[in-house]
Amino acid sequence: MTKRRLGSTDLQIAPLVLGGNVFGWTADRAVGFAVLDAFVAGGGTMIDTADVYSAWVDGHSGGESETMIGEWLKASGKRDQVLIATKVGMLPGEGGEKLAPARIAAAAEASLKRLGTDRIDLYYAHQDDENVPQEAVLEAFGRLVDAGKVRVIGASNFHAARLKSAVDAAKAHDLPRYHVLQPEYNLVSRHKFEGELQDYCITENIGVLPYYGLASGFLTGKYRSKDDLGQSVRGGRIGDLLNGKGADVPAAMDGVAEETGASHAQIALAWLIAQPGVTAPIASATKVAQLEDLLPAMELELSKDQLDRLTNAGA
Repeated sequence: MTKRRLGSTDLQIAPLVLGGNVFGWTADRAVGFAVLDAFVAGGGTMIDTADVYSAWVDGHSGGESETMIGEWLKASGKRDQVLIATKVGMLPGEGGEKLAPARIAAAAEASLKRLGTDRIDLYYAHQDDENVPQEAVLEAFGRLVDAGKVRVIGASNFHAARLKSAVDAAKAHDLPRYHVLQPEYNLVSRHKFEGELQDYCITENIGVLPYYGLASGFLTGKYRSKDDLGQSVRGGRIGDLLNGKGADVPAAMDGVAEETGASHAQIALAWLIAQPGVTAPIASATKVAQLEDLLPAMELELSKDQLDRLTNAGA
């Protein structure tokens, strides 16, 4: 397996990122530790989380995922074997809300404490904040970079115009720039990335790490009818795909699966890995068996014909 350079940074990562949104939510400590161990053993290098995971659960306040990952880092001794990505901008708290500079500073300290580490390898603005000048946001991130607490910064859920204006502001004021974009992108959800945003990332050499790589589980192949929706806490989202253009994708994936022997999950991720500008998709697992099904995607090469058929099915 060949590692990929993350944009124009000096970070090298495997072509699959482990999503941490499930840790402390649908994956408890024992399962989470086992999944993390299996990910590293299988060649994985980057773990993605956020301070807001999993504040949407009754009784949770955010930080649960970071806390579990931090406990695993301490217990496993594998901090130097992995890169940690986390985010700020959706969990209000000390310093204000969203991307207020004081909030960025306070949130970073809280994330570092929960993770039990002295550095965040990739720190994202989790969402855009048009109420704060972009120079002020970048200055706040810059102070963290200068202090050695953050290595690289990225943007998640940014539209093309705002990502461009942020990069322009960084160039104009000699500030750190966003080297990574985390958009929603998969075989059945393409409009938010393809086109202007994808072209800009390619031109500016911004590494792209898409989330929802498996479309909340829809692209694993286990959801074929409304009767299957009870298998997931995200059944409503998957139901919308069954009723839309996504309905044609499973059949195309069936054909590729017959030709390659690969699972639907592996095919969905391999399609993403092959897309222009994409460095590595993000996918999560709530069981070791699920994780072991995802890992072969890192070395699965689909033919041009197979890629085209999948692309056309989801168009």
